Amino acid sequence: MSVHPIAGAAAGATRPAVTLPRLRESHARGEKIAMLTCYDATFARLLDEAGVDVLLVGDSLGNVIQGESSTLPVTLAHMSYHTRCVAMGRRSAFLVADMPFGSYEASPQQAFAAAAELMRSGAQMVKLEGGGSTVETVRFLVDRGIPVCGHLGLTPQRVHALGGYRVQGRDDAAAAVLRADAAALADAGAALLVLELVPSALALAVGAANPGLLTIGIGAGAGTAGQVLVLHDMLGLTPGKRPRFVRDFTRPAGSEAAAPGLSVAGAVTAYVAAVKDGSFPDPELHGY
Repeated sequence: MSVHPIAGAAAGATRPAVTLPRLRESHARGEKIAMLTCYDATFARLLDEAGVDVLLVGDSLGNVIQGESSTLPVTLAHMSYHTRCVAMGRRSAFLVADMPFGSYEASPQQAFAAAAELMRSGAQMVKLEGGGSTVETVRFLVDRGIPVCGHLGLTPQRVHALGGYRVQGRDDAAAAVLRADAAALADAGAALLVLELVPSALALAVGAANPGLLTIGIGAGAGTAGQVLVLHDMLGLTPGKRPRFVRDFTRPAGSEAAAPGLSVAGAVTAYVAAVKDGSFPDPELHGY
């Protein structure tokens, strides 16, 4: 029995390629951006065909693929490999790859070398965590033709410095720092900004203050330009207690019973639809 190869340039794509200009146009029309993490070619094809706009090759692969307790052990080689796998499976979706811990902090030149490796592997944008000194690295990359997504709020690569997986920006001082970092990243040329585990009102304010920056929320309420979840979380595969901001899309809306649910493809399609129509995230159930 043979297996038909998956090719990123295969015929039969049913929608135009998702690009940064198209994402901006969609946002201008009031359409939400649906993003999911992805780590291999098979899921890349499935997510793409279900209408996911952006595939994020997240360093969360350390948790859900490798079984690590954090993202810190993930290396550039790991990210390059999985980015290449996803690139082979996608047809139209925009592909973003995480810069792993230790690959960009030393200098902008180090960051450029790592980002170039991910771009050669098929990424169309790289994502870096944090503000502060990261801002000039973002500017350095953008000036050299590498699109960048920022990441503020709960930044998993700094989980030990933050004291755990906690909501960020709750007090006025912390919120002010986050707003300033977001403005600095926008000024440096970042095109997207993931806001993770921040109060809904703060995420809304960041988006309003930086209209050229497409904000993507995860545990940041419904006021962002789009949403992202870890694929394994939204499929109900992650063991243990679910974070507040996660919904298991394999179950019908409002159902937590162990009843027949949706297929994987059906769950992803339901996620995209819920993001687009604004029913996910629910302000009462999934926000802070």
